[in-house]
Amino acid sequence: MSTKLKIAIVGSTGYGGVELMRLLQSHPYAEITSVISSSSAGSRVTEGYPHLQHIREEVLDDVDPQLIKQKADLVFLATPAGVASKLAPQYLAEGLKVIDLSGDFRLKDRAVYEQWYRKPAAEQADLDQAIFGLAEVYGSQVSDAAFISNPGCFPTATLLGIVPALQAGLIDHSTLIVDAKSGVSGAGRGASLGTHYSELNENFKAYKVNQHQHIPEIEMVLSQVAGEQVTVTFTTHLVPMTRGILATSYAKLKQDVTEQQLIELYEQYYAGRSFVRIRPQGQLPATKEVWGSNYCDIGFSVDPRTKRVTIISVIDNLVKGAAGQAIQNMNIMMGWDETLGLQFVPVYP
Repeated sequence: MSTKLKIAIVGSTGYGGVELMRLLQSHPYAEITSVISSSSAGSRVTEGYPHLQHIREEVLDDVDPQLIKQKADLVFLATPAGVASKLAPQYLAEGLKVIDLSGDFRLKDRAVYEQWYRKPAAEQADLDQAIFGLAEVYGSQVSDAAFISNPGCFPTATLLGIVPALQAGLIDHSTLIVDAKSGVSGAGRGASLGTHYSELNENFKAYKVNQHQHIPEIEMVLSQVAGEQVTVTFTTHLVPMTRGILATSYAKLKQDVTEQQLIELYEQYYAGRSFVRIRPQGQLPATKEVWGSNYCDIGFSVDPRTKRVTIISVIDNLVKGAAGQAIQNMNIMMGWDETLGLQFVPVYP
């Protein structure tokens, strides 16, 4: 490709933004031409992230749609909730493609968004335009999009684990319970008491019980797949580690099925999707096995005694749960192989 796609990253001083910089640095068809931060405009990106010295040392731009139009073809929005809803329409109006990593455009019901996020919702026309970018489920829609809403980290791990079994009619969705654990980077870089080292270290706690903003996102997709309203019990936990999500989903089976039959079903469902790996029978995935990569690993255990299935899925929350999935969506949007720039072997140990 002679001319590379020019990329702007809004929110470059957050973990999602800096992960986009790391991953895009080796992309063969894209180049970063602008890094943007409203809070740190005018300073060098290396002031906040010294590890980028001699790699990316440009001065951070301000949030200016017309300026960015001169520099970029596509904008990644790695901003907090409530910010992208105002910025995305401005960039779209300038003819730029947009991939939003926040939750501002995932939920299509404005009232539901405001209930769970406690912020004003985006305009309905903008919500309707945004394609939900869970590529393994909505890939054909992603390929025709100019505006993509990147899924959340917890929904990515959870949905990839549940959707094939639900679509096949194997589980009773009224019995769905999801128990999910995340590393502390999911909380972002801002300091808070809950992520203070002395509070987090040697500790393991549940948070936002029955109140997590990713609950309606999970239910939205599962309801679309099932063709009827699905509700889940979803509990999140904070683990004293930097990266990773492990989602354990439990459901009652509607028919007898073996672990090997589930493996074959999932392998068929995800055939041709490079970033979902189904574990062999008797193997369950761990977060360290996907660390630093765009993979989602899934394993199963069927209990004949209780007639329940346990589905375990793991991702790196900053890669498959955020920046990596966003680049995967960019690749599909542009008609490229979805693996471009993402062929990282997980870091181990």
